[in-house]
Amino acid sequence: GHLDLQTVLCFRPLRPRRDPQFNLVCDDSWKVDLFQSCVNLGFFLGSLGVGYIADRFGRKLCLLATTLVGAVLGVLTAVAPDYTSLLLLRLLQGLVSKGSWTSGYILITEFVGLGHRRMVAILYQTAFTVGLVLLSGLAYVIPHWRWLQLATSLPTFLLLLCYWCVPESPRWLLSQKRNTQVIKIIDHIAQKNGKSPLPDLKMLSLEEDVTEKLSPSFADLFSMPHLRKHTLILMYLWFTSSVLYQGLIMHVGATGGNLHLDFLYSALVEFPATFIILTTIDRFGLIRPLMVSNLVAGTACAVMIFISHDLHWLNITVACFGRMGITIVFQLVCLVNAELYPTFIRN
Repeated sequence: GHLDLQTVLCFRPLRPRRDPQFNLVCDDSWKVDLFQSCVNLGFFLGSLGVGYIADRFGRKLCLLATTLVGAVLGVLTAVAPDYTSLLLLRLLQGLVSKGSWTSGYILITEFVGLGHRRMVAILYQTAFTVGLVLLSGLAYVIPHWRWLQLATSLPTFLLLLCYWCVPESPRWLLSQKRNTQVIKIIDHIAQKNGKSPLPDLKMLSLEEDVTEKLSPSFADLFSMPHLRKHTLILMYLWFTSSVLYQGLIMHVGATGGNLHLDFLYSALVEFPATFIILTTIDRFGLIRPLMVSNLVAGTACAVMIFISHDLHWLNITVACFGRMGITIVFQLVCLVNAELYPTFIRN
């Protein structure tokens, strides 16, 4: 007999071997969107709170604390007994996960000189792409979401080893006038690299333009006209790149093809995006690649409106071009933030 679209969607499973305990289909399908909204709300609140903590109390402390809390919450999410507790745990996980990524990004870029910061920052984000590729294979091997949650959460505890092998950011310590610790860390780095110790901190101070400011404040982002203009522009870029990046991932999952392969294809296009950045930023700077990449991503999204859902391969191809463009935007926006702001408000 005839079945309307709503009836078909109700009988279509959301994922292989979904947990029948929640059964988020039909009239309860909105709870899936609420679940994702909770983690995004956590990202928003966590970016503000954890970013302040990293600028106020140090990048290493923030990285270790958010890593530990995130790993514990990930394990608890895997054994959540009901939907309400799942929402709460996902919200809390969002609070720390974005802050953990940001503090690690800033920490690693502050370890190197300004001439190497772009290379290090881009390679740091390439590791994120490697994780996406591995996730598609892991999700194929472990189709049940609880075991998959455990498989991605338990290895996170290994990152706590950073306590013994990763020092605090010398540039942040310098901004806090903790010069004794800076000299100790710089001497240790020089010894490991077979270099001569830094004679004094004048070179590092000039390179980073250290001021007398010690404590971060959100008001500092808007304190001066040029800084206020840059902050508002970058906030808009953060907003659009986040929406497009996540939206294109969700679009790939909704095209009705092989979810694991489609996700893998869209993740793989981030590698040429990295290559494009590495080969263009030194020659063309940051602004022009940022403009062109935004144009590519926006055009791809506009073209997809007119592509029939029956042309699955064309949908995926155009979505991958959009994903590559917005990946370049995302990486460049991160890089601009790291280079534009002074140390004490960088996070």
